[in-house]
Amino acid sequence: MKRRVMALLLTGAMTATLFAGCGDTKDPAPETNDNEPVSTESNNVETPADTEEAPAEVEEQTLKVAALESGYGADMWTEVVAAFEDSHPGVTVELTTDKKLEDVISPNMRAGEYPDVVHLATGREAGLTETLTKEKALMPLTDVLDMTVPGESVTVKDKVIPGFLDTLGTNPYGDGVTYYAPMFYSPCGLFYNAGLLKEKQWDVPTTWDEMWELGDKAKEEGIALFTYPTTGYFDAFTYALLASSGGADFYNKCMTYEDGIWESPEATKVFEIIGKLAQYTEGTTVANANDEGFTKNQQLILDNKAIFCPNGTWLVGEMAEAPRADGFEWGFMAVPAVNAGESGSSFTFFEQLWVPAQAANPDMAKEFVAYMYSDEAAQIFAKSAAIQPIKGISDSLEGDNKMFYSIYDNGATAVMGGFAATAPVEGVSMAETLFETVNSIVSGDKTVEEWQAAVEAASDQLRDAME
Repeated sequence: MKRRVMALLLTGAMTATLFAGCGDTKDPAPETNDNEPVSTESNNVETPADTEEAPAEVEEQTLKVAALESGYGADMWTEVVAAFEDSHPGVTVELTTDKKLEDVISPNMRAGEYPDVVHLATGREAGLTETLTKEKALMPLTDVLDMTVPGESVTVKDKVIPGFLDTLGTNPYGDGVTYYAPMFYSPCGLFYNAGLLKEKQWDVPTTWDEMWELGDKAKEEGIALFTYPTTGYFDAFTYALLASSGGADFYNKCMTYEDGIWESPEATKVFEIIGKLAQYTEGTTVANANDEGFTKNQQLILDNKAIFCPNGTWLVGEMAEAPRADGFEWGFMAVPAVNAGESGSSFTFFEQLWVPAQAANPDMAKEFVAYMYSDEAAQIFAKSAAIQPIKGISDSLEGDNKMFYSIYDNGATAVMGGFAATAPVEGVSMAETLFETVNSIVSGDKTVEEWQAAVEAASDQLRDAME
């Protein structure tokens, strides 16, 4: 099922400090005849020093790094830590990895012993990252953006894919200050059978008008335009539509529950697109849109019963052993642009790296964060299919991954960051109201107008509870 890797960046530049201990050199005494007094001032002859400079003494440092052992495994962290140590003489990294990292590091943190760097995303059940954020217990990392990537000649901000640094997923307080460094990302979009479109000589749509035209052609041949695994997959899909409809500023207003934002013309376009898409959705989708039947919906595109399915890059692995139509070939595209003349959009889930405010070695911690964006580190991570959000990363990938991660290189707008955190409001859930209602829209049990009004009402209730 889908991995939630929602979604950090950086601050000041520091490198390992070297203290050179140089031996003092003195001019040697000049040669003299036996019994002749020696004068160190006579002859004014310069002679070379006969002592060698002592080797530099490197300051020893220990950096504590704690990283979640996710589906990518722990071996990549061991390898990247070794590479960092090799490039930073005198630095020893104490690495902690665990599938339940919170359980391992939280007791020590309560005792005042903090890691220097932590890889742990938001959106996890334990909520440790969110708790420290609410307590203002994270170190700003904005200055890391201007650091030169260790071993390279480019700054961090110049390597990161545009869009990753201007989101609540990296700037959680919405004040332009970066506290989370963005890590391994997974672009989301529409998956389809490229072989089917080639066979039928149907063009890949880039606008919603072209989508409706394709839907009508497909319907004539008994093929639905659209399906979805569960309504939960409408988060990434809807986020992409919102950003496409109104831009980044509008999107952030939606995510922070601005009064009236869900009744705006930009939001109305999004509700109307999804409402029309419901009419093109394969008939069995709603019945299987649950944790038990979601793969049946995903199977629809492998069987040429539906064309498009919103998902993330993990879909290929989930369906690796599933049967498929002859000539099946994975295709992947951005969500078509809402407004004419603009590029499509792709929401991306990403993981996060941060530095506790009480880190014992903040300067070297920032150096480690900057190193995460080096080509050396990115190549190590990529071997475990953990892809860093750096420009041109797709050039080093192969097969389906190259296609998936080329989506931003090919012009799609990156969208990221979800709803701002709020204190619990009894009976109110934006996820349920905005996404789960899609089943009722597809089945015809609710109208688009009723849905839009309910979302605005939920937003009104959550606004005052925003933290």
